[in-house]
Amino acid sequence: MSLKKLAFSVLKIAAVVFVILGVKREVDRQMETIKRKDPAVKSKAEVFLYPCFWACICHRVAHKLYNRKYFFLARLISQVSRFFTGIEIHPGAKIGKGLFIDHGMGVVIGETCEIGDNVLIYQGVTLGGTGKEHGKRHPTIGNNVMIGSGTKILGPFKVGNNAKIGAGSVVLNEVPSNCTAVGVPARVIKRYNKCYKGNDTPADCLDQIKFPDPIEMEICALRVKLEKMQKKLDGVQSPQNNDIEKISKKSDTAQSDNKENN
Repeated sequence: MSLKKLAFSVLKIAAVVFVILGVKREVDRQMETIKRKDPAVKSKAEVFLYPCFWACICHRVAHKLYNRKYFFLARLISQVSRFFTGIEIHPGAKIGKGLFIDHGMGVVIGETCEIGDNVLIYQGVTLGGTGKEHGKRHPTIGNNVMIGSGTKILGPFKVGNNAKIGAGSVVLNEVPSNCTAVGVPARVIKRYNKCYKGNDTPADCLDQIKFPDPIEMEICALRVKLEKMQKKLDGVQSPQNNDIEKISKKSDTAQSDNKENN
């Protein structure tokens, strides 16, 4: 065997070992993420039944192939994964560590989407793009973000770190860090004064229901404005009422004087 062939064989073996080690590392990381975030997991073996597990593992492989310009093979892996898991992740999407897609059915993640570390996504979420132009078309999701069920985030803007998006929201504009957004279209309804630490991040607490009611907040704001306006009107009307009372008293006095004189 020539030196060139030997070197080529060594490189192939090294590449295979590298891929196996990389996949094993991702498997361990994904198992730990699912066990930490889903209290329904009773054993390690159960993790292998989670659609999120296989979708993320397949995406790591497809993304590596996509970056090496094996576009058809990368897309083939992503479509096979979609068929079996119900989660569609384009191989071009950039995903950080610790992504957990709970249940997962109907989740769509677009080509130019970027997802940070420790992100929680519930079923039915779309991270979609707008327009047909090339380049950045999909959202960028920060670290420790929780995205509620059925949420649609459309466009090339950023959802900041530690943000919470309420279930069923349609997000069309940027969401700042440490904020809660909800509604159609989504609006920021709560801003946090402190950053999350440890297990207090939105992606770790798994809370989808403790959101302020934006309609109730608007009604309360209108009620306060009406009360202020009523007070101003009372202040304007009270002097006129006093003048009317004075005039009526004077007329009564005049009438009583006329009677006495008569």
